[in-house]
Amino acid sequence: MSVEDTTETLDDSTLIGHSLDDPERFAALFDRHADEIHRYAARRLGAELADDVTGEVFLVAFRGRGRYDRTLPDARPWLYGIATKVVSQHRRAERRRTAAMARVGAERPGAFDERSADRVTAEQLQPRLARALTRLSASERDLLLLVAWADLTYEDAARALGVPVGTVRSRLHRLRVKVRRALGGIDPFAEEPQHG
Repeated sequence: MSVEDTTETLDDSTLIGHSLDDPERFAALFDRHADEIHRYAARRLGAELADDVTGEVFLVAFRGRGRYDRTLPDARPWLYGIATKVVSQHRRAERRRTAAMARVGAERPGAFDERSADRVTAEQLQPRLARALTRLSASERDLLLLVAWADLTYEDAARALGVPVGTVRSRLHRLRVKVRRALGGIDPFAEEPQHG
């Protein structure tokens, strides 16, 4: 059995452990998660910085792999935690991007064609949501976007940010109230649209 065959079946923790003796094995972790981290960085900072941020995240992860908690089989929360710190070093770019999104009006569809009503509603909310995000503190925005964009569980977001899960729950509750109020009662993070 080749290294490539076994790499696909190993969890992240085991890959990281193997990379301590064979650093080239860390490439499998990059291959597994780089696209997801890149998408997160692009949404936070724009495509022009996403490549750099992704590279920085995996460089920091590689250098810190000896400190990874090997009881955790999924490295995504750890990688998102690093990504959040790297994004914080680029806050000015994120603020400019969010402010630009807030200024841009939603594209008005000429014909309904194949777009769903949910998609049109989301596009129309984008500038208002961006304005609401600009009013949040950096740590509030980090938490909200880890859950909303990175699709982390509360437990994974807590791990990524190094805070207790109860803190994540209470902060998210307050954040959702703030965002819902800024959007006139609409909760963009709800499974089904809620009307105020």
